[in-house]
Amino acid sequence: MTTLHAQAGQLLIMGFDGSEPTPGLRQMLVMLRPGGVILFARNILDARQTWELLRACRETVETPMFLCVDMEGGTVDRLKNAIAPAPSAEAVAATKDKKLFRAHGRLIGEEVRALGFNTDFAPVLDLSFPASRSVLASRTVSHDPKQAVLYAREFLRGLREARVLGCGKHFPGLGEANLDTHQMLPLITKPWTRLWAEDLYPYRALRREMAFVMVAHAAYPAVTKSGTPASLSKKWIAEILRRKIGFRGLVISDDLEMGGVQAAARVDEAAVETLRAGADMFLVCHNEAHVWGTYEAVVREAEHNPKFARQVATAARRVMVFKKRSKELKTSAPPPSALTVRKLREQMQRFADHVQQAMVVL
Repeated sequence: MTTLHAQAGQLLIMGFDGSEPTPGLRQMLVMLRPGGVILFARNILDARQTWELLRACRETVETPMFLCVDMEGGTVDRLKNAIAPAPSAEAVAATKDKKLFRAHGRLIGEEVRALGFNTDFAPVLDLSFPASRSVLASRTVSHDPKQAVLYAREFLRGLREARVLGCGKHFPGLGEANLDTHQMLPLITKPWTRLWAEDLYPYRALRREMAFVMVAHAAYPAVTKSGTPASLSKKWIAEILRRKIGFRGLVISDDLEMGGVQAAARVDEAAVETLRAGADMFLVCHNEAHVWGTYEAVVREAEHNPKFARQVATAARRVMVFKKRSKELKTSAPPPSALTVRKLREQMQRFADHVQQAMVVL
């Protein structure tokens, strides 16, 4: 990992259109050598096609890649058509059964793994407060941070049993956000003492158990004294998440194409600023021009700014060390057979029925 271009590529996780490896996609992968790719429902037709698409991405890039998906269950379920719908975090948490919490993570992990992924951007650690109910809905599990930790810890253990990396999100917490960060930048005025005791509690408790933490596009003026999103804030990333909380995994920004961050910076500027603030990686999930633009912006800034170049090198080194240590990236699942898909579907359907029955009893 010696050249600047190779370093910059490792800091990017990119999305793309289409459900097959086109010549254009292959060219992007060869040129950018990204640290990972992320698939969405638009990329996923069925289990075998998904596995083949991920294999093509994996084999086009020399270095191991994070093969990512947002798979929470409920409203954020990218695999419901390829396998079967998974229950939401809220529904599973409502059973109060730790075994079901872990089974939720393990079954989702087994689906993710079987289709060729190795990284799941879940669980959500945001707390369930009235302000965000209309936005986050069933993605959150409780207003009580200890209950949120109880569910998330077991979910993460389930993912690990399936050899899938997990990610806590959306740091430092969107529980008090009444706006959707996909469209707008929420301004959360909650004081530091309450943020530390409530929203940040899950990150403190789980800091050694998460591979990734994803940083939100929301502003917390009581902490930063500004309207800067946490995703671009050195105060939040370098000082609080890294130093004060002591998180040692990989820090990744949420998608830089979201309206929440674009309220503060252009997509290419945001890529530079999130790395400057201390993030290791950033997501660009949709627009091919933005994927290229962010990569080029990082390279250009590093070429003209030695301090930033050192930050890029340090982040790339951290990413590569993490990859070398991660057993989840060392092997991949065989192509999913019809029998494998049927078993996964039946398992998830039985699990969903079990969760529903447990909720009824409660």
